[in-house]
Amino acid sequence: MIFIENSQNLTLDISLLESIVAQLTQRDIELVICDDTAIAELNRQHRKINAPTDVLSFPLAGDHAHMPLGTVVISSDHVQAKANELGHLAEEEYALLFIHGLLHLLGYDHEIDDGAMRKREHDLIRHFALPESLIIRTEESL
Repeated sequence: MIFIENSQNLTLDISLLESIVAQLTQRDIELVICDDTAIAELNRQHRKINAPTDVLSFPLAGDHAHMPLGTVVISSDHVQAKANELGHLAEEEYALLFIHGLLHLLGYDHEIDDGAMRKREHDLIRHFALPESLIIRTEESL
């Protein structure tokens, strides 16, 4: 199940996000949708980077069956800008970033895993017929 905190009061069809979760875990996920100002503050507090970002993940310690896996935070400002720039739907951009954040909650780390996260991300993007723009963007940043 996905618990959503939507400070932007956006209408979001979460059926795709629920399908993504069901593919990867039985544990609950919290999804926080905020603006660039809020995500920049979280990024500064937790990563010491004083700038907005697209998605952050906060895994919860412990592996108990009834415990949530963690929280994915997505910037709605970033979603709108990227969707417009790349010519796809905002809901597709939310799904792309949600996959990325969820994989981090599951322990993947593209900075140290020799491509395992990028491969899993690519497989999920194809499985859910999403635009491959996230793969292109992440490969360009290497």
